[in-house]
Amino acid sequence: MHNKKLNNNIEKILSDGKAENIVSISLKGKSSLADYMIIANGSSTRHVSALSNQIVSKLKILGHQIFSVEGQRNGDWVLVDLGDVIVHLFRPEVREFYNLDKMWLAPNDNAIKENI
Repeated sequence: MHNKKLNNNIEKILSDGKAENIVSISLKGKSSLADYMIIANGSSTRHVSALSNQIVSKLKILGHQIFSVEGQRNGDWVLVDLGDVIVHLFRPEVREFYNLDKMWLAPNDNAIKENI
């Protein structure tokens, strides 16, 4: 339950920050890395970095531990590791190139949740 609430908090932060193509993927039964993976786009490197800053600052205020933030300086692909939830933030063309959505989603996965 705690992980679902954390997942929902992150989705709201991203939505409030005008992230695009937000997809939440349940990793239960797929990986022991985390319970959820959230993938979203920012419109530019600056937007991607700002989204990651918002996630980190707002979740720290709520008392969540941030394990790692990678790629924030470059801003093409930022990974925020919250333990049970992993967030990938991309510029659109970088997301298309790596295509993590396809890698982690089953063809008929009902766990997809898009907020545009």
